[in-house]
Amino acid sequence: MDEEMHEPRDNKFIPMTSITSRSGREVINDVYYYTDQIANIVFLGYPDRGKWILVDAGLPGGADEIKSVVTERFGENSKPSAIILTHGHFDHVGGLVELVKEWNVPVYAHKLEMPYLTGEKSYPEPDPGVEGGLLAKISGMYPNEPIDLGDAVNPLPDDHTIPGLEDWEWIHTPGHSPGHVSFYRGSDALLLSGDAFITVRQDSFYNVLMQTDEVNGPPRYLTTDWEAAKKSVAKLEALKPDMVIPGHGTAMQGEDLTEGLQELVQTFDQTAKPDYGRYIEDGEQTH
Repeated sequence: MDEEMHEPRDNKFIPMTSITSRSGREVINDVYYYTDQIANIVFLGYPDRGKWILVDAGLPGGADEIKSVVTERFGENSKPSAIILTHGHFDHVGGLVELVKEWNVPVYAHKLEMPYLTGEKSYPEPDPGVEGGLLAKISGMYPNEPIDLGDAVNPLPDDHTIPGLEDWEWIHTPGHSPGHVSFYRGSDALLLSGDAFITVRQDSFYNVLMQTDEVNGPPRYLTTDWEAAKKSVAKLEALKPDMVIPGHGTAMQGEDLTEGLQELVQTFDQTAKPDYGRYIEDGEQTH
């Protein structure tokens, strides 16, 4: 399997950071998230029970840091039973190839993400001309080539179950990417939203650096289908989650989350969708 897998051809370290970088938080006994520079990685499972699942894999070069967190939380030589992906953008799969080669565990993603995870197809290029701040302006430097996981990656089951997580379900939330998914546990209304919506203004360098809490739509420079993104936010708001761990930003819960999500749904076209940009002006939805 090692010979089949490879990193993206344009793989490189991206100089981004935030005040929460290299820190983690246990939001409930079996749910812990860790911030790799600006992206969140989630660990699902009790530290003392052996079996656990990894959600996403951070930015390029993050594998060693992830393994260090694993050792601290689950013990020496621990590895997940599987890795599940919200989607395959560079800041969510950065450490993935190295981790899969070492751990030899299956990876699961939505079937529409498979071409971007098996080296067949690149995502649409980021849009540095989109309305937004510094992180949007420099998005042309972000890796865009696909990784190739070979036969290590598998489509999530069509019945919305997640292998190894009986009490969780996956929800198709496209817009930011064609096969973007979010993960939801109904027993405690806990949502992993990925980049369907996030809790920081991702195109603002200052807000990302300081991790200023606010419910926001998906990152503008990598979102190509805004109508789908709007519907995905409405789908997640209808779940009435009590807590969210987003792909970017800090975990939010309770009234702040409820009111923030409601406002996002109501004002999506004015506050989340940019006024101009490649995927607005041209109506382009390249998948």
